Amino acid sequence: MTFHTSSAQETVDLGQRLGAYFKKGDVVALQGSLAAGKTTITKGIALALGITDTITSPTFCLISEYQGKMPLYHFDVYRLQGADDFANLGAEDMIYGDGLCLIEWSEKIMDELPKKTIIIRLNVSPSDPNARDIQVENWPYENFGEAK
Repeated sequence: MTFHTSSAQETVDLGQRLGAYFKKGDVVALQGSLAAGKTTITKGIALALGITDTITSPTFCLISEYQGKMPLYHFDVYRLQGADDFANLGAEDMIYGDGLCLIEWSEKIMDELPKKTIIIRLNVSPSDPNARDIQVENWPYENFGEAK
């Protein structure tokens, strides 16, 4: 599935629509350059889970945990050196647990993630720095866009 958003708010709104479908145990790999919108789409997903906390990128703490309809584990693996660092975080307990895992900079650790991982690639539109081209791969849910 491919989407185009014209503003940060539209990216949040798309995250909220996607987030309505996620189930316990889902793992989402967020990919894109700096400022591509990974944390912005996470804000919308969190809203769909009933989370009202302020969502920020966990760049320095590596993992932020939020409580909503289910636990949300928000990872930022930008500073990790690779799979060993990821394993040392105790990430396996969260990835195979009862929450939703969102992993920014997941390109670094894709081999450690389940095959069913949903991939969301965000790119700044070449024609508009406020717009994003967003590609969703490995989407397991049917009837996207219908009211939930």
